[in-house]
Amino acid sequence: MSAAMVKGWCPGALRPMQSGDGLVVRVRPFGGRLDAAQTAGLAELAERYGNGLIDVTSRANLQIRGVSEQGHRRLLDGLALLRLLDPDPTIEARRNILVTPFWNADDETQALAAELEEALAESTLDLPTKFGFAVDDGRSRVLAGDSADVRIERDRGGRLLVRADGAMLGYAVGRGEAVATALALADWFIVSGGAKDGRGRMAAHIAAGAVLPEMLRGETEPAPVMAASRPGYYPHGALVGVAFGQMLHSTLDQFSGSGHALRMTPWRMVLSEDKREMPSGAGLITEPYDPALRVIACSGAPRCREAHADTRALAAALAPRIALDTRLHVSGCAKGCARSGASAVTLVATSVGFDLVRNGSTRDEPILRGLSRDDIVGDPSILTGGH
Repeated sequence: MSAAMVKGWCPGALRPMQSGDGLVVRVRPFGGRLDAAQTAGLAELAERYGNGLIDVTSRANLQIRGVSEQGHRRLLDGLALLRLLDPDPTIEARRNILVTPFWNADDETQALAAELEEALAESTLDLPTKFGFAVDDGRSRVLAGDSADVRIERDRGGRLLVRADGAMLGYAVGRGEAVATALALADWFIVSGGAKDGRGRMAAHIAAGAVLPEMLRGETEPAPVMAASRPGYYPHGALVGVAFGQMLHSTLDQFSGSGHALRMTPWRMVLSEDKREMPSGAGLITEPYDPALRVIACSGAPRCREAHADTRALAAALAPRIALDTRLHVSGCAKGCARSGASAVTLVATSVGFDLVRNGSTRDEPILRGLSRDDIVGDPSILTGGH
């Protein structure tokens, strides 16, 4: 086995994860954006060195699946030519940044993201694998419900602030202070014991009683949260969903054909920059209330070696039965890779069937255990609370 192959929850390009269909190679677009040439290049690499399947993740990344050990090195060479590779695995793992897709060319979002990427590359912070940052600096926040530990946002008046996830208020900063303050918060998290087990998160650390130092505490209320985004046309382009977070390489390639750049989101959607026509590739969601949007599912078996069930097939069967205001999470195991937070209904595959959790995550106590696929599909009241 290659030294690059590791098992874990967060693969990278330089440290891929072995799965049931080969290596999973995660690509983290700089600034949360791919230009048309990078999009076309990724599609070609996924076809040439993978099995042609590409995941769109909840961390706003893309994953090339089914890569062989022999093909991994050549894939890395291709990513380097596309300017999509970090200098080393440590920097790659540290560069965990969500960027609002609703930025304008004349605002500060891309500059802030680039400055944060550079600062993280130069830092020596030993952060947990899932520790991340968000640049959510629009007049309304769109990433508030997504996983991040340190957030660069704005207040209601448009001033920048830096906020620790789990804290209600943020620390108001000038433009030149934002990135340094964000890294200072991350450093405080480590020094104060938040990362002692290597898997800590900021919100849990604060909830457990950790008190922010006065110089980082702040008294500024962040801007309001924007309603959840749905597929459709926006001033910035066409926002398109990807059913259950996976597409064919040919579908990705379609986005590059018209020369439009892609902005990544953590919602298993991509924004085709300045596009005014919806694409029609296999597995794309273009309707704002498509049932597939109500269900989150991981790769599942046989693609993932840890999974106990084919989650995608079950998700597809259940999606039309889920109420418009309900979210279902189908997880192949207890790790909950596709979603770490709570859902109205969570199904967790085990070796003896599915466990059902209501208003919780894969880590919470189920109310029903050992359900078969036929139990769930055959009796919708199980999901709606009739049992």
